Amino acid sequence: MFVIVRHGNTFEAGEPPRRIGARTDLPLTGAGVTQAEALGRHFAEQGDRFTRVLVSPLLRTRQTAEAILKHLDLKPVPEPCDWLREVDHGPDEDRSEAAVLGRIGQDALDAWDRHATAPEGWTVDAPTRLAAWRALFAAPQHGATLVVTSNGAARFALMADPALMEASARLPSLKLPTGGYGVIRRDAAGLLNVQSWGLRP
Repeated sequence: MFVIVRHGNTFEAGEPPRRIGARTDLPLTGAGVTQAEALGRHFAEQGDRFTRVLVSPLLRTRQTAEAILKHLDLKPVPEPCDWLREVDHGPDEDRSEAAVLGRIGQDALDAWDRHATAPEGWTVDAPTRLAAWRALFAAPQHGATLVVTSNGAARFALMADPALMEASARLPSLKLPTGGYGVIRRDAAGLLNVQSWGLRP
């Protein structure tokens, strides 16, 4: 089982959200920490035991993983993975959503949220991300893996396998909400499937 978590909030209530990517290392807000701890309690109540934890190098994902692990009996040391780092939004980095929409247009934003097709000017390195997700899914698993990352990186999990791509076409969006998660499992036939996507405790 692979549980893929998007980090908690990095903007205060009432603060206009901006496109924050690989070049901006924001910490979690108080609300973001609360979201992460809610995930930890939720996973503990479900009896989830993670034998491996992968995190982006960015502070917001590391803080989210730390807050989750506080509530779990089994606490593997998080492994930083650069391929889980948020994408580089290029000219849209640190700009408001309205400004980003004004530059790239709604069609480009929809293509990103539904098909992981990056807008012009963004640096995504999809081949490296896809290869890393495929390697993770193919590696022998001895228990569940927790992956804590960002919205831009998480969606490539759904693009890394034909069965997952088929399942993703039925989702309203590839996005995970802040403090939300998705679950990918391998069934008895060896096929990967999306058990859930976009859940919040």
